[in-house]
Amino acid sequence: MVILNAVICDFSGERRADIRIEEGILKEIGEGLICSETIDAKGAYFMPLLLDLNVRLQDSVLNAKNIKALSDQALRGGVGHIVLNPDSTPAIDNEVALEFAQNSLGSLKGAKVDLMLGTLKEDATLSNIAILLKRGAVAPYMSTIAKNNLVIKIAEYVKMYNKTLFCKAEDHSLITSGVMLEGDVSSSLGLAGIPDLSEVLHVSRMIEIARHFKIKILFKSIASPRSIYLISQAKKDGVDVRCEVSIHHLIHADSACENFNTTAKIDPPLASQSDVLLLQKALKNKEIDMLTSLHQPSSIVNKEVAFYDAEYGSEAIENILSLYYTKLVKTDLISMSEVVKLAAVNTAKSIGLTYGTFEIGSRVNALLFDVSEKTLINNCQSLYNGETLDGKVIMTFQENKVSKF
Repeated sequence: MVILNAVICDFSGERRADIRIEEGILKEIGEGLICSETIDAKGAYFMPLLLDLNVRLQDSVLNAKNIKALSDQALRGGVGHIVLNPDSTPAIDNEVALEFAQNSLGSLKGAKVDLMLGTLKEDATLSNIAILLKRGAVAPYMSTIAKNNLVIKIAEYVKMYNKTLFCKAEDHSLITSGVMLEGDVSSSLGLAGIPDLSEVLHVSRMIEIARHFKIKILFKSIASPRSIYLISQAKKDGVDVRCEVSIHHLIHADSACENFNTTAKIDPPLASQSDVLLLQKALKNKEIDMLTSLHQPSSIVNKEVAFYDAEYGSEAIENILSLYYTKLVKTDLISMSEVVKLAAVNTAKSIGLTYGTFEIGSRVNALLFDVSEKTLINNCQSLYNGETLDGKVIMTFQENKVSKF
């Protein structure tokens, strides 16, 4: 197979060329390539499939049906590899739940699915981290509601197995009553707020843990510019910490919650408009390491209720590359090659994979993204419902498997 007239885009940049693929292997990149089977890309991007480290299942219910649905949705959005959050029902914090989930992964036809492990059980005791890592979980996950004695034990395991600790920075005493960011909008709606200090306090705490134990920490779905500043300063000191930010927090402010819009009730809560602008500035200044769809689908019955009672979450993964292109690339915040870096190269590195460039002889995990196509979002569980986005994933290549959309 030869793909003609493509714009090859990886983290090193963009170039127009033809691509020859044989039996799922990239054989040649050049001009004027000839083959009996050709696809005219007509200037579409040929780029690596994305990798998302922060996704959840429908209503966070762990079963084969929900895993398959998520895998299929992700591939349509240009994501070829996802890592499930462990705080599902049942939670992935024991061998039985891990094996149950793994048994659902072999027959998937969409995106590849890997599993995080929850380092804390529901009763706030440690899970068997060593066993779960040995049995195939790719990363340990921890909320900072954990007490210091447990955090220290988790850090020791992370250091022993040379893994990146996926860390959600939150303060239990500050998040329990709040349902959105504490500020003018929450006051006007009469809703209890969560101060951004909930996140900032624990980012600072975990930076010191990373510094002391010399471990790698990825802070999940950061929402406060102050947190990003602290992480950036720690990097300059040689501390191995990184931050991930969702597309929602780069685009929408807490004002999206007005009229008690439960689709905008996400975790962590949306920031103020001034902080959204600071997050965008941080993205442009390369202070954000990774992007995520923060995909957390909920049934309508769990969202079309009073704001206080509604479940957290919004859907995005099925349109995520179109969202990145429309909201971030076309607005000149980042380039398409930087999308590859932030949503493929860096995310893969966090689970020990080298990914995101095209080399002769390598297995192909790529997509064609046509910027001339339009994508209409018709999903009441999406923050972008009713919007028409630029660009569409028209084809994916997963070694020998080719999917058309």
